[in-house]
Amino acid sequence: MPEEVFDLPTLAKYLHLSIQQVEKLVKRDEIPSRRIGGELRFSRAEVHQWMESRMGLLDDAGLAAVESQMQDEGDAAVEELNLHDILLAEAIAVPLVARTKNSVIAKMTEMAMNTGMLWDAEKMAAAIKAREDLQSTAMDNGVAILHPRRPQTAILAEGFLALGITSQGIPFGGSRHLTDVFWLVCSIDDRMHLQTLARLSRLLVNETFLESLRACAGPTDVKACIAEYESSLD
Repeated sequence: MPEEVFDLPTLAKYLHLSIQQVEKLVKRDEIPSRRIGGELRFSRAEVHQWMESRMGLLDDAGLAAVESQMQDEGDAAVEELNLHDILLAEAIAVPLVARTKNSVIAKMTEMAMNTGMLWDAEKMAAAIKAREDLQSTAMDNGVAILHPRRPQTAILAEGFLALGITSQGIPFGGSRHLTDVFWLVCSIDDRMHLQTLARLSRLLVNETFLESLRACAGPTDVKACIAEYESSLD
């Protein structure tokens, strides 16, 4: 069986669920699946997209479990993922000078390209817009987590984060509230993508963290703020 496809027992083990629980998810059409030769098969990429879609429903313990699960799948080089390490100082704009959705995406991808880690800002921007058209990443707390639907491995040297905070909120779609904090997640594989989203989500439920982040004066303050709050997660 190809590495990119799970069978039923393998997926149950991967998700830390029983076979019966996975079968119930299949019957309710809650997890993407198909039958090949009468046997259930699950695409790894589709399973990861399903896991991403559920993150907004998870509490801190559930998000921590996703992090742990991705670490178990990885190797020592990526086991310890810290946001303050992968957030590059040159990929932080406080303030981010943008007033529209399109200008936010353009500015964020241009800034990411200037790090030398992203090779094609236009391609990344197009992938982000396609993801936003599918479902906006803007949340009611004024935060949007920009990312392509799938990791853009071909145009990235390595995975990293970018952050922009506008001086005032702007309409970004998907929420009745204005958005002023914009993260850009650039991942080289699904594992890193899910691990990053889970860790970010754990921070973003903390209103005090967002208040502190919005009060930061520049990249040094931002990285120190994230390191401080991130240490409380461990």
